[in-house]
Amino acid sequence: MKVVCFGDSLTARTEGHDRPLLSIMLEAKLGAEWEVVNAGVPGNNTFQARERVETDVLQHAPDLVTVFFGANDAAFHKQVPLPDFKTNLKEVVTRIGPNRVILISPAPVDERLQEFRTNEVMQQYADAVQEVSEATGCHYLDLFKRMMGLPNLQEVLRGQRNDGLHFGELGYEVLSEEIRRKIKRVMQTTKEAK
Repeated sequence: MKVVCFGDSLTARTEGHDRPLLSIMLEAKLGAEWEVVNAGVPGNNTFQARERVETDVLQHAPDLVTVFFGANDAAFHKQVPLPDFKTNLKEVVTRIGPNRVILISPAPVDERLQEFRTNEVMQQYADAVQEVSEATGCHYLDLFKRMMGLPNLQEVLRGQRNDGLHFGELGYEVLSEEIRRKIKRVMQTTKEAK
């Protein structure tokens, strides 16, 4: 089985390891029967995601794809308007195939450290991701809500850059565990449907 993690710097970051930390943690949690392909490109928004679906996702013939964008789309200095964000995501999901997509909402930020994003705006982009999930019928993971509910959110959002956006080990532990659970549920549902 193969999962492609498609996203921006939050998918790609190594946090001091020799390869993306999300890949390392997911491989450990999913076990040997799963191959994890990391297709994260720092700085990408959903316009760039549309451009690289074919080369970075479809050519790997994945069983499942996590689609995790929004952090750059929601940034004030380079914002992608919500209608465009939704259109872009819908196209990405449709091209991959909704039954294979786990759409992940953007994560919250630590507003004390992050000058280009607020959680009010991140929430709007998270809601847009949920709307696209409902419209396309793909799987949805509400990372924003899950992380906002954590008592140690500031700690979870602290990574090497300590910019309130790029999280470290604790954040990747939360993200990888949520993805693992979602994959398990998706595979169970698929099995039951057969």
